[in-house]
Amino acid sequence: MPTIHRTIVRPIVTEKSSAAYQDRGEYTFEVHPDANKTSIKQAIESLFGVKVTGVWTSQQRGKLRRVGGKAGLRPRWKKAIVTLKAGDSIEIFEG
Repeated sequence: MPTIHRTIVRPIVTEKSSAAYQDRGEYTFEVHPDANKTSIKQAIESLFGVKVTGVWTSQQRGKLRRVGGKAGLRPRWKKAIVTLKAGDSIEIFEG
């Protein structure tokens, strides 16, 4: 099992995730593929000092990429969508 600092790989800031934050208060992160919902919740709460109320996870398949005549796959990764208690926020998404 990864440590707390390796559980959360990076925040995902896209147009779709920004709309989810503004409308529903959901934050999206790329997480370690072996992380489970409990470890993701504990990592978010300890790293950002907020209260997590819900965690949704999904495995993202690697995309097929071609370079010249050769085909390969990008690596798979895991996405977590996190909902916080009303009134809590994470500063990296605001600004």
